[in-house]
Amino acid sequence: MPFPQTRMRRLRATRALRGLVRETQLSAQDLVYPMFVAHGVDRREPIGTLPGIDRLSIAHAVDEAREAAALGVPAVLLFGLPAAKDEQGSGAWDEEGIIQLATRAIKDAVPELIVVTDLCLCEYTSHGHCGVLRSDGSVDNDATLDLLARTAVSQARAGADLIAPSDMMDGRVGFIRTALDEEGNTDTPILAYSAKFASAFYGPFRDAADSTPAFGDRRGYQLDPANGNEALREARLDVEEGADILMVKPALPYLDLIRRIKDETGMPLAAYNVSGEYAMLKAAAATGALDERSAVLEALTGIRRAGADIVITYHAKDAARWLE
Repeated sequence: MPFPQTRMRRLRATRALRGLVRETQLSAQDLVYPMFVAHGVDRREPIGTLPGIDRLSIAHAVDEAREAAALGVPAVLLFGLPAAKDEQGSGAWDEEGIIQLATRAIKDAVPELIVVTDLCLCEYTSHGHCGVLRSDGSVDNDATLDLLARTAVSQARAGADLIAPSDMMDGRVGFIRTALDEEGNTDTPILAYSAKFASAFYGPFRDAADSTPAFGDRRGYQLDPANGNEALREARLDVEEGADILMVKPALPYLDLIRRIKDETGMPLAAYNVSGEYAMLKAAAATGALDERSAVLEALTGIRRAGADIVITYHAKDAARWLE
C-alpha cells in the first residue's frame, strides 16, 4: 500500500494530471487591467517607476482597452489625470471630464469590455487628499460624501459598468448607492475598496497619477497595516451599505485578510496587486534576480488561492499572454 505522499508525487509527476488536481486556477478572465488616462492628443508618456505602463490620451487608452480585450482580459479600471485641479476636485464630476470622456470612448469602441471607474478625489484635488479639507487641514468626511455621490452619478451616466469608490470615507457606499438609485442606476454595481491600507506600496501610483498629498498623509482615513480586525469591520459595513464586490488593497502583504474577509462575508472579492508590488517584481526581473514570468504567475496564483475572485494588476496583459 503506497504512502499518501507517494500518490501525490505520482500525480504531480504527470503533466496532464497536474492540471486535473490543481486546486487554484488562474486565467485572463480573473484579471482587471488598470489604466491612467490623461488629457492631451496623441499622448503616450512612460511612467518611470512603472516600467511598461504609460499615461495615455483617450485614443491610446482605447487602443490599450482593445488589446486587453483581445487577450481575454474582461475589464479595465480607469484612473483620470485632469487638465487642472482645484480644492474640491471638481474635475471628478465634470460631465466632460477625462474619466467620463474615456469611458464613453472605450464603451463605444469595445462595448463588451467592462469599464470600472475609480471614484476618488485625490487625483483631482490641488492638495492631493481624498476629500474636502477643513481649515485645520483635516478631511471633512461628511462634506466629501456629496461630492463622491455626484461623481458616481456622472460616471454612471458616462456608461461605467462598475463604480469603484477608493476614498475610504465612512458611509460612502450607502451614500453612493442611494444617489445611483435615485438617478435610475439601480443596476450599476459598486466595487468598494473596503480594506484599503495606508501602505508604502502606493509610491509608483502616486507618481503616475500625480496624487501625492501636498502635506500630511492619508492615515486618518486609510487603514493601519497592523489592524486586521478593523479591516473585517470595514468590510462588513460596506456589505451592510450595499456594496456588491469588496476589495483588499494592497494584495500580497495582506493575503491573510483576503482569506479572512472572503470567509467572513462570502462576498465576491477583488484584490489589488498594486503599483509597488508590480514595480518590485519588475526591478528584480530586470537585474536577473528572478524569472519575471514565473514570479508574476506565482504571485497572481497566490492572490487567487488566498480567496480573491478578481485580481486587479498591471501585469494583466503580460499574464494573459503567458497564460494563453
